Amino acid sequence: MILNIIDLKFQYRSHNVLNNINFTVQKGEILTILGPNGVGKTTLLKCINSILKREKGDVYINDKDTLKMNVTEIAKHMSYVAQNSETARLTAFDAILLGRRPHIRWMISKEDIKKVDAVIKQLNLQHLSLKYIDRMSGGELQKVSLARAFVQETDLFLLDEPTSSLDLKNQAEILGLIKRVVKEHDVAAVMTMHDLNTALRYSDKYLFLHNGSIFGAGDVKDISCSMVESVYGIPVEIMQHNGYPVVIPGELTNAA
Repeated sequence: MILNIIDLKFQYRSHNVLNNINFTVQKGEILTILGPNGVGKTTLLKCINSILKREKGDVYINDKDTLKMNVTEIAKHMSYVAQNSETARLTAFDAILLGRRPHIRWMISKEDIKKVDAVIKQLNLQHLSLKYIDRMSGGELQKVSLARAFVQETDLFLLDEPTSSLDLKNQAEILGLIKRVVKEHDVAAVMTMHDLNTALRYSDKYLFLHNGSIFGAGDVKDISCSMVESVYGIPVEIMQHNGYPVVIPGELTNAA
């Protein structure tokens, strides 16, 4: 397996945010973490890659304990794309090139440049290559952040709302690309998303967080109405469309 989380707990001051989190991710899998706002989805991603220090528990990447790894070693195994990327006075090309940093010893090589060029072409970002990222739209910046993650060449992508700033076409394009990269390169991805139907279409597995714990997890094809209703507090119906589950929300009886 690529990722193994054992009894992870995170506490902010005196408040328990995450409790007894256990799950694994295999090669070729996309797992999406779901749940209401403020349930700890982003916090969990940050605990996995050690941006936040967990209270207890173990995180193994390729059977290696992340507590015994430094920042550079972690970056060679997992790449993280935040929901809101920081901007700087860098061109898109230079920002994407930063993804090669964990692999650069003394100086940037021709091979590093080739890898950046290849990812830029793969994501159709040639027109943005020399544009400064502090002049980009949210959607453009999100694509650059994903390109930087791809060029990092890790076994695990941690993606926090990877399509939050993208329109419908670009959502499908980016998620389709993520899925293709995961399958073709035998790597894995853990995403957080708010759009339940988009998540179910592009993921292999789901994980629901509720009250700081895992409420349910499994294959997307096995998701149930009762589980969705319990997590989100709204009646739903689940239908199949072209082989994908589609969640249709009902009306709240106490709605104003």
